[in-house]
Amino acid sequence: MSRIAIIILALSAALQMNAAAAATNAPAFGPLYHEYRLTLREGERTEFFGPLWSSDRSATHAQWAIPPLFSWHTELDTDFEEYDFLYPLLTYNRTGKESRWQFLQLISFAGSSRQDDTVADRTTLFPFYWSQRSPNPDENYTALFPIYGQIKNRLMRDEIEFALFPLYSKTRKRDVVTENYLFPFFHARHGEKLDGWQFWPLIGHEKKEVTMRKDAFGDETTIGGHEKLFFLWPFYHNNRSGLGTDDVQTEHALLPLFATQHSAKRDYQSVLWPFFYRIDDRVKKTVEYGAPWPLIVSTTGEGRTGGRFWPIYGHTQTTNTTRDFLLWPLYRGERFHSASLESEHHRFLLFLYQDIHERNPATGATRERHALWPLFTHRRELDGSERTQLFAPLEPLLLGNTAIERNWSPLWSIWRSEKNGKTGATSQSFLWNLYRHDETPESKNCSLLFGLLQYQQDKERTRWRLFFVPFEASKKTASP
Repeated sequence: MSRIAIIILALSAALQMNAAAAATNAPAFGPLYHEYRLTLREGERTEFFGPLWSSDRSATHAQWAIPPLFSWHTELDTDFEEYDFLYPLLTYNRTGKESRWQFLQLISFAGSSRQDDTVADRTTLFPFYWSQRSPNPDENYTALFPIYGQIKNRLMRDEIEFALFPLYSKTRKRDVVTENYLFPFFHARHGEKLDGWQFWPLIGHEKKEVTMRKDAFGDETTIGGHEKLFFLWPFYHNNRSGLGTDDVQTEHALLPLFATQHSAKRDYQSVLWPFFYRIDDRVKKTVEYGAPWPLIVSTTGEGRTGGRFWPIYGHTQTTNTTRDFLLWPLYRGERFHSASLESEHHRFLLFLYQDIHERNPATGATRERHALWPLFTHRRELDGSERTQLFAPLEPLLLGNTAIERNWSPLWSIWRSEKNGKTGATSQSFLWNLYRHDETPESKNCSLLFGLLQYQQDKERTRWRLFFVPFEASKKTASP
């Protein structure tokens, strides 16, 4: 009988809650269920079992999450959606026809659209398996590393081939082809008016003549030549580049005794490299000394002034930027200003406390970020919207990462406060809606003890709900 009584009471409470839903903007049923309007954007949010399940919805977006196991988010107006499984373990992102599955940074499955409206499917099990399938057979490739294969337009190369790597591999970037045998010890390189070889680290030589190339507008431009030679890398090298142009550069080094670079625009001299050096940059109109680098550095000139005595103090000033540090890593600051943006970023003890201010000089709008690891984060957007969160073990390290806020923040954010700068709506939540307060210019909603006590006020009436039983406390009447 006791079990039947409990079931009847639960059903009765649920019916009372549903009956009251029409009379309140924030239905709640203990710690199991809470529904409320979103503060920072249009839409509603439903939460079950505190932070363990949530759902957002509006005319332009939808989202639901089971932190930290899974979340799904879509923006209907941009045709974008993303899935996260134990973020960042497994993720899926799609924008239009562009899509990508990714397991950490090791395994990925991607689909990319082409100008002819076709889709190429790409699979990567880094570093062992690479493949792509496209309607264009010339774009297809398969590689099983290190046994045999071909890869196209990956790893900053137009084409890569290998067999029993490191025994043999060949790469191509534009017209330059490099064949490696027992990588990285021996290679032969050739291209347009280019030949080179190396038996690393003993000796290597490469020479390229001046060539002409058409730019995007069809005009011919001069591509400077070069000649490079090294012995016992990295101890000795002798290089010349920009040959055939008005910016010939020469480099000589016998490390660590000395290193020099010279061109019409810049000179560099170093003894006991890299500790003592002088740089004369005639383009930036600056002279820099390191004695010894990186502890003591001094820079003077029109483009840049300042210096450092690490780790005690450092100050650098350029046309738009100022950087400082004091008792590194105690304090580091950076200021930037231009016609469209003014910003300040201050850090204490690396990431323990961060303070970021940005301002648009034309409109006066400001953006702010404050974070004290692992206690809180606060942000204020250009439109005046604000959000504050107490307990934030990951957010200060990854400021602005919406996936962290969606998948992990609900678990440990014991206090959330939000304000919409456009509508004036505000909300506060403590201990996963044990206490919740929502307010707009037209109404107020307050919930205590997961909804056991609720209060609502608008321009016409005031209503209460005690133990899920609604009653009207007062009703405003029009003045005669």
